[in-house]
Amino acid sequence: MTADLMFYIFSTFTVACALAVVFNRNAVNAAMCFLLALVGLAGLFVLLEAYLLAVLLVFVYAGAVVALFLFIIMLLDVRGGHRPNFTKATVFSATAAAALLAVGLLSLHSRGRIEAALPAGPGVGADLKSYAYQLFTLYLLPVQIVGFMLLIAMLGVIVLSKRHEGLEDVK
Repeated sequence: MTADLMFYIFSTFTVACALAVVFNRNAVNAAMCFLLALVGLAGLFVLLEAYLLAVLLVFVYAGAVVALFLFIIMLLDVRGGHRPNFTKATVFSATAAAALLAVGLLSLHSRGRIEAALPAGPGVGADLKSYAYQLFTLYLLPVQIVGFMLLIAMLGVIVLSKRHEGLEDVK
C-alpha cells in the first residue's frame, strides 16, 4: 500500500472515532472511541516515521489517560440519558469557534503551503536527544500549559465528585 492510501485510512479512522466520542451518549463507549482515535493518531505518527511519539502516545495517553478517564467515569457513575438543550451562549460560542477554524483553514489553503521555521539546535531526527532538546526549549510553554490544563481537569473532577456525594446525602 502506498503512504497516501495509508494516510487516508488512518485519518478517516481517527476522525470517525473522534466524532463517535463527541456524539456518543454512553460515557464509557465514548472513552473507548477516544482510545481508538488515539491509536489512529499513533498510526499517523508511524507514517511520519516518528516512532517514539507513536509509542509515547499509545503508552501515555491511550494507556494512562484513558484508564484515568474510565476510572473517573465509573467513580462518578455517569449515565447516558436526556441531555439538556443547548443555550444561546453555547450555540454562539460553537459557531464562533467553527468560523475561526474555517477562516484559519481557508487562509492556509489560500497560501498553498504551511511554512514553519526550523529551530536552531540539534538536527531534527528521530533520536531522543533531539526530542528532549525541543521539548525543553522550543515547546516548553505548550507542555506547561497542557500540564496546567490536566491539573484543572483533575481539580474539576474532584469538585464534581464531592458535589455528587453531597447530593446523595440530601436524598
